[in-house]
Amino acid sequence: MDEAVQLKLDDQGNGAFTISDGDKQLGEMVVRERDHLLTVYHTEVIAEAEGKGLAKKMLNAMVDYARSHQLQVLPLCPYVHAQFKRHPEEYADLWAGDE
Repeated sequence: MDEAVQLKLDDQGNGAFTISDGDKQLGEMVVRERDHLLTVYHTEVIAEAEGKGLAKKMLNAMVDYARSHQLQVLPLCPYVHAQFKRHPEEYADLWAGDE
């Protein structure tokens, strides 16, 4: 499998990082970008693709995007929040804290 992560945002800054294998979407991370803040709402991978590190690939793509655009991240998504809490030193520069 050669999964590609893509970010699609509408003109209001709502969208998602998606991961696909060819034309089949395997997962998505729902986000909103507004006022230098990237809010992550939900991460989901389809059942047949679970356990393959796809959520981590989307997390890495989101983190790279946030850093390259000087955004803070508000991790409302339980998966992203857990990763930020588990590895605070890795994400300290991005973490907007807990609301």
